[in-house]
Amino acid sequence: MEKLGEKRRVCVTGAGGFIASCLVKALLDKGFMVHGTVRDPSDEKNAHLKKLENASENLQLFKADLLDYNAVASAIAGCEGVFHVASPVPSTKVPNPEARFPNALVELIAPAVTGTLNVLKACCEAKVKRVVVVSSVAAVTMIPNWPKGKVKDENCWSDKEYCRTTENWYCLSKTLAESEALEYAEKHALDVVTVCPCMVIGPLLQPTVNASSLFLINLLKGVRDSVENRRWSFVDVIDVVDALLLVYEKPEASGRYICVSHTVKLRDVVDMLKSIYPKYDYPKTFIEVDEGSLFSTEKLKMLGWKCRRLEESLIDSVECYQDAGLLSKD
Repeated sequence: MEKLGEKRRVCVTGAGGFIASCLVKALLDKGFMVHGTVRDPSDEKNAHLKKLENASENLQLFKADLLDYNAVASAIAGCEGVFHVASPVPSTKVPNPEARFPNALVELIAPAVTGTLNVLKACCEAKVKRVVVVSSVAAVTMIPNWPKGKVKDENCWSDKEYCRTTENWYCLSKTLAESEALEYAEKHALDVVTVCPCMVIGPLLQPTVNASSLFLINLLKGVRDSVENRRWSFVDVIDVVDALLLVYEKPEASGRYICVSHTVKLRDVVDMLKSIYPKYDYPKTFIEVDEGSLFSTEKLKMLGWKCRRLEESLIDSVECYQDAGLLSKD
């Protein structure tokens, strides 16, 4: 039982990442004690966490590879809640194009699935009250022969065999990790809620560039002259953190939650950026393709979730990239 005046203590896995860094900041701002797992607490790429307000008193970083159960259990011990954010995300196509399933299993799928199960097992041992697992719409969207224009909701699951046959290892890893998390929760009476964001944009706290930010940076730098004008779904990192806190704090939250703010054609995104930042080398040619999923966020909105305007998120992203010197010519 929490003692009078004692701060609430939670754990955030993969604390140095894009979403997790923003989450750690929000938790510290709310007065939580935070245990953050990172591969190496002394690594300079985690220095930004130590500089956050209240970090010196309320943030403790733990050296923990998620495949090392004892290290995970040490970080989670004494916590009332856990946010499992860590998961391998490819910044380029991982594994490489020649790779087949064994490589993908080692590089992407085993860490995602085994790491998640280690976290959940440790949560059971520590008698954690609620676990929030960050999944992805990658675990929702890969469904062959889905009717054109039909909206996908939390009842939709990516087809695992379809992911395998199309060698979409990232989608497979997220689908396996989330489905096994929910199965484990049911079997062990553990309170687990999952959140499935789409492409996350917004300002970076961490010094490294994550995959979704790289997507926008490449658009601004005109890395490709020709792009497919498909539908893309975006959400601001601040809105993702709001969603994670909502599902953690609201007792009625349960199951899965899709976290998507805006679904737009890529050309519309470029036009919006171009109207504000005309000097960048945007793609010149847009190839029309009728692809991209539509998602329902009604379940999350019923908890009280609201999202920022896309233009606001894009501006915050670009200003951050400019300040970090990420848009200069190579």
